[in-house]
Amino acid sequence: MFGYLVESALLIFVLMTLVFLIALKLKDNSIVDIFWGLGFIALVIFSLLNSESIDTAKILTSILVIIWGLRLSGHIFLRNRGKGEDFRYANWRRTWKYFILRSYFQVFMLQGFFMLIIAWPVLHILNNPQINDIGVVYMSGFIIFLTGFTFESVGDYQLGRFKKAEENRGKIITTGLWKYTRHPNYFGEAFLWWGFWLMAVPVMDGIFTIISPLVITWLLRYISGVPMLEKKYEGLEDWEEYKRKTPVFVPFIK
Repeated sequence: MFGYLVESALLIFVLMTLVFLIALKLKDNSIVDIFWGLGFIALVIFSLLNSESIDTAKILTSILVIIWGLRLSGHIFLRNRGKGEDFRYANWRRTWKYFILRSYFQVFMLQGFFMLIIAWPVLHILNNPQINDIGVVYMSGFIIFLTGFTFESVGDYQLGRFKKAEENRGKIITTGLWKYTRHPNYFGEAFLWWGFWLMAVPVMDGIFTIISPLVITWLLRYISGVPMLEKKYEGLEDWEEYKRKTPVFVPFIK
């Protein structure tokens, strides 16, 4: 039933191993973040090439993943260009024993594992018989995706413009979408995967792919997203004031 996951896992294993070798050469493990979105695109192309049938739902879903993946990877590349290894990865480089081996499994293979889990709704759509009609459930997922994608892309754009302004040096952005949630980009990323899950529901057994949005929401809200970023600002007066007034994740909900 879910045999396509084995083939997808093998593709991810090869891809992430190649990215690991590139990172070794560059001495920069943070390039793994650039390849996050590109990995999903590779999975989509691989699934389409091996699909027994192509329909409107598969084409539309693939287009959405490609747009999302290209924007995210391009954004991270431009943001990190010329800045060296990200502080999180640089810290691990200084403190981890058996750094190379641990990096391979704890950074690259672990991200590959989560990539497979999170991509599951998309893979389910692309590797199963066609949806005969794009109905209300699929379109509801499409709308949720657009909402999440808007929060993520607009939030990133607003933050980028804010940081470029010299007068904002050392300040915290509290305008635009950042007025309604402290992490509109993280919220948007999680929300759009709820959209992909809803798109997969009309496919037989698609409801079980709910693990995807649950995992990405958990990771961003409680593990690698919000906690790691907010730790940088703990104790700052303007941050604590912003924190007191602004919801941490879901807009308007404290």
